[in-house]
Amino acid sequence: MSVDQEKAGPRRQARGERRIAQLLEAAANVFCTTGYTASSTNAIAREAGVSPGTLYQFFPNKEAIAIELGDRLIHQMRETTGEALAAVDPSTPLEEAIGTLVDRFTAFSCQHPVFFALMHGPDIPGRLTEEHDALHAHLLGQVEALVAAFLPGAPAADVTRTAHLCLGLYKAGLELVLSHEGAERDAYVRELKNVLIRYLEPLLTEYRDRATADLTTTRTP
Repeated sequence: MSVDQEKAGPRRQARGERRIAQLLEAAANVFCTTGYTASSTNAIAREAGVSPGTLYQFFPNKEAIAIELGDRLIHQMRETTGEALAAVDPSTPLEEAIGTLVDRFTAFSCQHPVFFALMHGPDIPGRLTEEHDALHAHLLGQVEALVAAFLPGAPAADVTRTAHLCLGLYKAGLELVLSHEGAERDAYVRELKNVLIRYLEPLLTEYRDRATADLTTTRTP
């Protein structure tokens, strides 16, 4: 193999990666605009400014595109949630903790609206259903661990229930956040934080008071 051929390999690979990124970005726009079911490879190719033949060099159908896009987003979402949850110390004031988490999670979803469109729509394609369920279970486990740290002494069933409700409230609020823009979106983000704080604050007070009472009882001679 000549030197020129050796150099051409990485260049072709780089061009291929750029083309894939271009197609995935176009697919994200189409999926957000028309939904997964109503979209087509022709619409994605048109959005990307390429021929359908060029698209088929990289993806055999729109499901393959959605799976590749979903895989990348799920990986990024795992990193985002892991970093966000790890950054919250249980000694952090509840309002600050909720603000940090909601800001980080909504920033990701606003930057990648197709994630919500694919993962929470009625027509999740193929393998993404299983991957979404795995991501949800992973995220739920992380939220449970954080809730347990904030609610010392809470029974496991209460921790699980609280974590489920927090995620449910967040997802419901996120749908409203993503359906608005500008100042109105900011207002919905603030309201979402308020809902979570008002739900968790009484629980936090209750279980911390219990822990304090138990400690006092234990120390009483």
